[in-house]
Amino acid sequence: MVFDARDEDSIVSLFKEVEENIAPIDVVIFNPGANVFFPIEDTTARVYRKVWEMAAFAGFLTGREAAKYMKPRGHGSILFTGATASIRGSSGFSAFAGAKFALRALSQSMARELGPEGIHVAHMIIDGAIDTPWIKENFPDTYALKEKDGILSPEKIAETYWNVHSQDRSAWTQELDLRPYLEKF
Repeated sequence: MVFDARDEDSIVSLFKEVEENIAPIDVVIFNPGANVFFPIEDTTARVYRKVWEMAAFAGFLTGREAAKYMKPRGHGSILFTGATASIRGSSGFSAFAGAKFALRALSQSMARELGPEGIHVAHMIIDGAIDTPWIKENFPDTYALKEKDGILSPEKIAETYWNVHSQDRSAWTQELDLRPYLEKF
């Protein structure tokens, strides 16, 4: 199924399709790729708006639709993927930081509203290179750190997300960050 996460009708249709034809939705992971670098003078309104739509607005649409299905059942997890830009803006990343800050705020608001309804909402900060073909191809020096556990393992990231989803509600995580031990913070 092809859909645009920034389009309300697409997200509504996606959730309906999954619920009706696949299975009840118990966990949603929102993980957009919106990381762009533009000096502020080169950041057009169009770029800023598109990044905000991908990382913040689409997160709102996804979280809202997930809540509509999870709330009547009294359980579920909505996990938003953030980045260091969620808590600290860097030079050249105004659009990305603005969008990720907004996604983090959305997550906090939803956690406070939906937690009492049995829905676990968490914000997961991913800080560092991830072991992917793109990193291997474009950043070979960084990728070489894999041998020393110096980049993030996709399998370990997934395991952490699963562990957060599986937490007892007496000790829910609202935010955590994942980084290899070599990463500065």
